[in-house]
Amino acid sequence: MAKIKRLIFEINDLHKRYDSYNALKLKKLEIHPGTVYGVVGTIGSGKTTLLNLMAGFDKQSSGSMLYEGNEYEKNWLGKVKQNKNIFSSIDPQHNGKNKTISKYVSAQFPKKKNLIENRYFKKSSFKHLWTRPIDMLSAGELNWLGMIIACECDPRVLLIDDYGMYFNSAMEKDFRNQLLKMNRSLGTTIILTSPSDMYLKYFASVLIFLDHGHISKIRTGNSRSSKRESNFKKSSFNKTKRHYKKRRYN
Repeated sequence: MAKIKRLIFEINDLHKRYDSYNALKLKKLEIHPGTVYGVVGTIGSGKTTLLNLMAGFDKQSSGSMLYEGNEYEKNWLGKVKQNKNIFSSIDPQHNGKNKTISKYVSAQFPKKKNLIENRYFKKSSFKHLWTRPIDMLSAGELNWLGMIIACECDPRVLLIDDYGMYFNSAMEKDFRNQLLKMNRSLGTTIILTSPSDMYLKYFASVLIFLDHGHISKIRTGNSRSSKRESNFKKSSFNKTKRHYKKRRYN
């Protein structure tokens, strides 16, 4: 009997158009559960459009995007219903309109409001942001807010846009460790986008390169290569050890 392939996302002939502009044209893409993916591309390559479709913030013009084998649910107006098992770092921009950070966190994560406030907004450098309207945040502040919320929620799928663009090396390393911990301990499927593979290549298992809405290439990330190399070295070491042990007692 053929083994059934498990997929968390399955995309076929997916198109997203804005009037006459084709933002996304993907023939086929499969996303496996529990894997870290990096989507790399310049401005206008379709990275954010892809994440918006996956998050349910928008719907495709044609083609299919399946989550766990099913189409996204829609309301009676035809608008996509957001899946609670999928969280995007862009969520504050969509669900935090006309709200302060405090009110957004209270509405979206009522059980974690105090934890998030105490962990991130008690420091003098970020304390002033707690009562600031999300609409008034800078691009860097929005990115930071999306990242800390992403690290505090527990979805099956975590979508992160523009990873590392506004980080210094210390912040990037801290966020990377948190994301890897989620992936390894909880099995979270993580999909990150970035204009460059500078950070992503070190911890994404698969790198997907977009160019003008098309997939130009798919490559294995260094994390998987390093793991294979480590396993190979370990296997070679054990074979050598057994070889000399056999020679010693013969």
